[in-house]
Formats: sequence, C-alpha cells, structure tokens
Amino acid sequence: MALLERARSELAYLGAAYRILGRLKPVAKNKSRTFPDVLNDLADKHGNRVALISSQQSLTYRQLLERSNQYAHWAIGQGIGKGDTVAVMLTASPEYLAVWMGIIRVGAVAALLNTNQTGQALAYSINIVNARLVVTDEAMLPAIEEAMPLVDAQTPVWAMGGGNGTHQALDPAVDAMPTSALTADRLPDLTIEDPALYIYTSGTTGMPKAAIINHYRIQAIMGGFSAVCNAKETDRIYVAQPLYHTAGGVLAPGIALMAGGSCFIRDRFSARQFWDDIVEYECTMFQYIGELCRYLLNAPPNPNETRHKIRLCNGNGLRPDIWEAFKTRFQIPQILEWYAATEGNVTLFNVDGRPGSVGRIPKWLEHRFMTKIVRFDMGSETPVRNADGFCVECEPGEIGEAIGKILIDPNAPAQRFDGYADRQATERKILRDVFEKGDAWFRTGDLLKKDRLGYFFFIDRIGDTFRWKGENVATSQVSEAVAVFPGIHDANVYGVEVPGHDGRAGMAALTVEGEIDLDRFHAHVEKQLPAYARPLFLRLRREADMTTTFKQRKVDLRREGFDPDQVQDALFFNDQKAGRFRPIDKALHDDIVAGEVRL
Repeated sequence: MALLERARSELAYLGAAYRILGRLKPVAKNKSRTFPDVLNDLADKHGNRVALISSQQSLTYRQLLERSNQYAHWAIGQGIGKGDTVAVMLTASPEYLAVWMGIIRVGAVAALLNTNQTGQALAYSINIVNARLVVTDEAMLPAIEEAMPLVDAQTPVWAMGGGNGTHQALDPAVDAMPTSALTADRLPDLTIEDPALYIYTSGTTGMPKAAIINHYRIQAIMGGFSAVCNAKETDRIYVAQPLYHTAGGVLAPGIALMAGGSCFIRDRFSARQFWDDIVEYECTMFQYIGELCRYLLNAPPNPNETRHKIRLCNGNGLRPDIWEAFKTRFQIPQILEWYAATEGNVTLFNVDGRPGSVGRIPKWLEHRFMTKIVRFDMGSETPVRNADGFCVECEPGEIGEAIGKILIDPNAPAQRFDGYADRQATERKILRDVFEKGDAWFRTGDLLKKDRLGYFFFIDRIGDTFRWKGENVATSQVSEAVAVFPGIHDANVYGVEVPGHDGRAGMAALTVEGEIDLDRFHAHVEKQLPAYARPLFLRLRREADMTTTFKQRKVDLRREGFDPDQVQDALFFNDQKAGRFRPIDKALHDDIVAGEVRL
C-alpha cells in the first residue's frame, strides 16, 4: 500500500472510530436512558420531519412517537408489562417499527418472528420466548393459524386488517387509544440492561435462537452505524430487507433516525423497481446484501440506475468478483461493507473501500475492538489448543474462526455479549480460557482471514449452518423436517456452492429404502420448511457411508455437489417453476451452472 493511500486509510478509520465511540460511550454510561427516551428526544427535535416512509404510509417523527404511544396504551390494556413478551409477525412497513417501539415502551419485549417460518419452527419461536400475545396481519395469518396448535400456551392472536373473523382486530383497538405519553405511574422502571427485542438467528446447529437485544444494544446498533455512515438530516436510506432481521429492521432505519433523516421501506426487494424507487423517493443511501447486488448487476439496464442521488451504500456480502463492476456501473461513490452478527461483539467496517474486505482494525484500535482469528480444526470443528491448553492466533493469510473478547465495561462498549433467551445456547457461543485462564470470547461461527495490512476477509460459515437468500439455514432443522417423510432413513443436509450465486444452496443426501414419491415429498417440503430452507438439490442413496464420521463425510458431499460427473447416485433439482423435483443430467447441470436456470 502506497504511503499516501495508507495515510488516507488511517485517517478514515480514525474518523470512524472517533464517531462510533463518541456514540457508544455515553449510551453505556447512562444506564437509565432507554430507547423510548431516545424516541422522545428525536420527536422533540425533528417533529414534523418524515421519519419512515413507504409507498403506502408515511410517519413523521412526531407521528411515529404518537403511534408507538397508542401501541403502548393498547399493550397495557391487555395486561402486558415489564418482562412479558409479544410476538410480532408482520409485513414490512413503517407501522412495523411503531408496533415494536410501543411494546418496548411498557417494558415488554417484542419478539420479531421470521415471516418465512411455518409449522413447528414458528411454534418453537413463539414458545421459546413464552409469548403472551401474537400480533400479525392478514398476509401472515395462515402461517400463524397453522402453528398455533403447537404453541404451548393459549396465546391470543391480534390481527391487523381485521383478520378472518376468528381473531381480535388490532386496528380499531389501537386507533381508539390516546396518542399521549404514558403517565408516570404507568411507566416501567427500565435500564439499558433490560431486554427490548428478541431477534431470531440460526447458529451452528438447531432451531432458531432468540438473541437478546437490550435497550443498550438498540442504541449502540443505531448510533454506531449512523456514525460510521456519517448520516445527516438530509439523508434518506432505502431498505428492502426483512424488518425481522437486525440489519433491515434496526440498523438501516437507525442510520437515518439517529441523524434526523428518513428511511424508505419496501415490503420486498424487486430488481426491476429498485432504481425507480431510489430516484422517485430521493434516497441518498441504501442497504444491501451480496445477493441483492448480484440481482441488480444481472438486471437489464435502467435509465434511473445512474440518475440517482446515492452517496453511500452499506451492507455485507458484496464479494470481490462483482465489487468494482457494481460500483462502476451504478456510479456508487462509497461502498461501506461491514461484518457483524445480531448477537455478537465482533463488528468490522471497511471504511476505505478495500474491494472484498469486510473491514480493518488498525493496530492502535485493537485495544478498543478486541477481535482475533484463531486456528481452527476443520475435522473436529473446534479451535485448536496448544500444549498449554490455550488457543493459537492465526498468522496473516491463515484461515481461522473469528472471536471477540467479552467484556461488560462502559469503557469497552463494543465488547458486550448479551446472549439468548436460552441460557444453554448462550453458553455454547462462549469460548473460555482462550489466551489466559478465566477470559471469555464470543464465537462467531465464521471463518475469516486477515492480511498483513490488517484487512479482514470473510471465507465461510462453520459447520452445520449455511447462508442462502440472505437467511441462515440450520441443517439440523431441515434434516428433522425431511427425515420424517416415509421411506427416508437418514437425511444429511448441507450447503453447496452454485456459480454466480452468493452463499450456498441447500442439498440433502437422502438414504432411502425402495422408491419414494418425489411429488409427495416435494409437497411435504413445501409445507414444512420456509422457501429459503427447502433443499434445492437431492441425492438419493441406498445406504449411508459408515466408514467415516458424519462430519467428515459432509465435507466430501459438499465438494461433490450436484455434478453428475462426480456423483453416481441419482440427483434431482427442485424446479420451483414446475413445482417438482427434476432428475439432473449433464445438460441440466450445465444450465444451472451457466445461470440459465433461475434458482
């Protein structure tokens, strides 16, 4: 790196670090100022400025506060208070944020349910947080009704839009509530340590885990990312990601809100509509995932793709092979790639635009952002320990697991880890006695490497989780849903790479006896699993490989993929257009690899 370029990079990171820590430290030290207090102040300061907008609805800062107050009054009327949980499963809109902002105002926790979930997984997500109520809308009612018989408690369902007549109508009940603030005697005693949201995430194994997002973390996410984006009142950020994810529902709106700007919310991503929206609604920033960028790059030219006012886009997963092409074609002044996890304490920012990197921690910042990459044994899927029993930090260029030191200290606010609703799940994410006796580090479950200049690069997920369509897929959850189908003795689920696509597509190696009805199996998969988790490829086998361990064999299966030249077993493709599994021959395989078949 040239001397001048290095100096510019150092200045960029110095400025970003100064802004981030300037936001985080006061939050960590003022324990009584929770997010509702922040919203009150924002409404006082920015009143009639637009805060949230969509093609259907617009809320100013004052209206957002007042609408959240109505939800708070409604929640109290239903007996909801501090420590209770309300499950929220709604279509993306400005109203979505007003709902959870009102719920947390009374001291309750809003559990943001994944709108793709169905059946057992959805019921599990409701059960694990002991939800007292479910808030939904007409679009989500079928999934909620299917899951409710599996929910442990008799949980009332309130539906926007009137529902189907069998559930209580939410709109008129909330509309009848006052827009004024709660009186002092109805305000809960809250601190930044109190939980505010549950956001579901798939770790290395198992069903979805409810990550605890407390009042500190909401402010830290919103304030920290707003600072690093250097957001201003004049900014409007475009988000077409799910609002039940941290990135779409907390981080992106927070970038704008914390600066007095605005956030445009699109209910779902459309490559055709994207640039027209950006221009029509005068957006200056947008949020991305790598797959979104690929879709845009593969889309036909749109006259608006260079007529925009975009100054910055931020997100994660923009891979090196399309980075420069994306920036050049769409004339994006700054790409801010980052690495973070909903529940984690490892956050990296690429503030100087190094293509392909997820960020850098300069030497002089390592005491503030304590992140290491440790050697990792791919066979046992555990960090390597030396003769003294401690972990070993990777050399530059060496791939290992990224970990972050856990501290609850106002002077090191970025190092917190607040865990999950499930204490056992929390403990599984903690690595102890790492570099010295008694220390504790958060396990990201991700493989990264760092070059000699300190830039980090994402390599892959570890173990039994893969990422597809912007969602983490836990293979054990898919295996459980698949293996109950008649005739299947074993289901080995894993992710395989598909050229031209980000993440890994789901594939299941099924050990079967006799013939199975693939049409019925396709219907079973459609019913039991959300779209992103349904296996895209099948491999039918007569017996499981018993000569090696399960995890070792999975490595071989991933490598062989869905290539009929590599695999002797019968292979099938989940043709979503035809609604069935099609046999994979050489021609179909080549079409999929060439991008001729839409996945």
